[in-house]
Amino acid sequence: SHTVLDAAWEAGIRYFDAARSYGRSEAFLSSWLNNRQIDPASVTIGSKWGYTYTADWQITLPEGQKHEVKEHSLPVLQRQWRESNVLLGNQLNIYQIHSATQDSGVLENAAVLAELARLRNAGTVVGLSVSGTSQADTLWRALEIEFDGKLLFGSVQATWNMLEQSATAVLRAAHDAGVGVIIKEALANGRLTPRNQSPDFQAKLTLLHKLAQANHTTVDALALAAVLNQSFVDVVLSGAARTEHLHANLAAIHVPWQPDLADCVREMREETAVYWQIRSNLPWN
Repeated sequence: SHTVLDAAWEAGIRYFDAARSYGRSEAFLSSWLNNRQIDPASVTIGSKWGYTYTADWQITLPEGQKHEVKEHSLPVLQRQWRESNVLLGNQLNIYQIHSATQDSGVLENAAVLAELARLRNAGTVVGLSVSGTSQADTLWRALEIEFDGKLLFGSVQATWNMLEQSATAVLRAAHDAGVGVIIKEALANGRLTPRNQSPDFQAKLTLLHKLAQANHTTVDALALAAVLNQSFVDVVLSGAARTEHLHANLAAIHVPWQPDLADCVREMREETAVYWQIRSNLPWN
């Protein structure tokens, strides 16, 4: 973990993203920040609350047991805020609802919203991550929530990539309202890489290969560049687990954006329901 973080730092990356349910991610990040004596003013650290990690590092679990348990209640927010602060303290800049949905009721929970407003007023940027077929609707609702005449949420983390573009309009509105936009799953969980050997995707993958070759880059860098070059995007998460992955992803910064690439982005889009159904069928790894 520290090796990848060192490589990210040396490459100029200054936003680091964690969550209470990402195993020991906050502990790894905290130990790196402390060991390297990173000035808190020089980085932005984001984490999330709402899921409790329960897998104990096991990939295959007994029947009925889950890797993580979701609960968007006030007690969970208060407990996980304390846990995050023990590890990250004044280095924690953004605290996000993990995978907020309208179904969970978190955006209508007065006690939770009031506690988030208290955190915001104390100096923490309050955000939310969204996912699924209704992520756009969830974010539209979040943009309606105000405390003391100001938007409650100062950041959003959403899925946007060449295949899933359904949140474009609301992400643009959020950005225009001053909300920071962080994009996750820019490579569509590996589908926008040569790892995708699905027969149904080979025509699109061939097109991506041709465009990548014409622009002297790789398919994954091209897919990341497509996200980086959207006017409403502030941060794109890499998700790299190894330094070679990180360096490959960073090549996206140097892809010259041209009209033919913008046309490709429009052509690659899938129906929202189809995209999320395929995603739900991907193997857990």
